[in-house]
Amino acid sequence: MKKDIIKKIVKDKYGEIAASGSSCGCSCSSANNISKSIGYSDEELKIVGEANLGLGCGNPLAFGKIKTGDIVLDLGSGAGIDAILAAKKVGPKGKVIGVDMTEAMITKAKANAKKQNVTNAEFILGEIENLPLKDNSMDTIITNCVINLSPDKSKTFSEAYRVLKPGGKIYLSDIVLLKELTAEQRNNKELLSGCVAGALLRDDYLDKIKGAGFKVRILYENKEISKKQYNGIPLESIMVELEK
Repeated sequence: MKKDIIKKIVKDKYGEIAASGSSCGCSCSSANNISKSIGYSDEELKIVGEANLGLGCGNPLAFGKIKTGDIVLDLGSGAGIDAILAAKKVGPKGKVIGVDMTEAMITKAKANAKKQNVTNAEFILGEIENLPLKDNSMDTIITNCVINLSPDKSKTFSEAYRVLKPGGKIYLSDIVLLKELTAEQRNNKELLSGCVAGALLRDDYLDKIKGAGFKVRILYENKEISKKQYNGIPLESIMVELEK
């Protein structure tokens, strides 16, 4: 499938999600249950409010070492859940920049940050394969189940490497495959926007990270998510720390 077609499918789907207020048109309590199952606490979900849409496949803030005063980039920031939590951690001397390619999500994230009185987070419309940011400008990068949606993962990791300061770290959660999909699955629009059809085999994914120049440390792998959210498709969510 061509890259521009993939991007349109993803944009359209996440525009729909932004409009509906959840990942599946479900209730707030259901979105909370989904988020708690992947590592968010009740306290965190209370802090973010309507920024929780029941998306993601992990909680990068739970294992990410973000410090007061850090400049943090959130790749694929969605409605702002992780950016808002990161903004609380970095404090008034720090800053969080969220980048997302879906205009409706940027609008929603800005509104959610305002509702939560978050003034040190900014949300920018842009693609993670072509970040509108300067070289060596970020202390830390977080991303949650987004890179699997990118049609050019090598470029995405290279861009992340470019904007990260030397010694900086990335904390990411993402979906990786444990077995190759069928051609039918690869071309299924719902599986594409649902973080499956565009995912890579686990070792291929890690090789692309290393190819961008990062040191890699696997923090956690969750195979149970396959049964809970993906109807038994052979995949897992993987939580990784990358260092430049």
